[in-house]
Amino acid sequence: QVHVVESGGGLVQAGGSLRLSCVASGRTFSSYAMAWFRQAPGKEREFVATINWSGWSGVSTAYADSVKGRFTISRDNAKNTVYLQMSSLKAEDTAVYYCNAKLPGGLDIYWGQGTQVTVSS
Repeated sequence: QVHVVESGGGLVQAGGSLRLSCVASGRTFSSYAMAWFRQAPGKEREFVATINWSGWSGVSTAYADSVKGRFTISRDNAKNTVYLQMSSLKAEDTAVYYCNAKLPGGLDIYWGQGTQVTVSS
């Protein structure tokens, strides 16, 4: 069992910035593929960004088109933490942001409880 806990959400004005954090338990955090998703009221949960790390190939990241160039995902394996730096926020970024951890093999995925981000226009 992996416990995932998000933090850092809040209320911010349009154009502002916010950094979300996600801590996942376990001794092999560096092997987890970590991702951020979000869900706005009345909408489906959607992918935001993902980050993988390999001792051989280093860090790889991917982003949804809607956040590319504005959001940056990063990880600190020593702290079992993944971050989502959000800049140039828009009202349409308002959502509950969820973090998940996918273990090697891809069958075990653990979600956090989410953190609310509200962008006022």
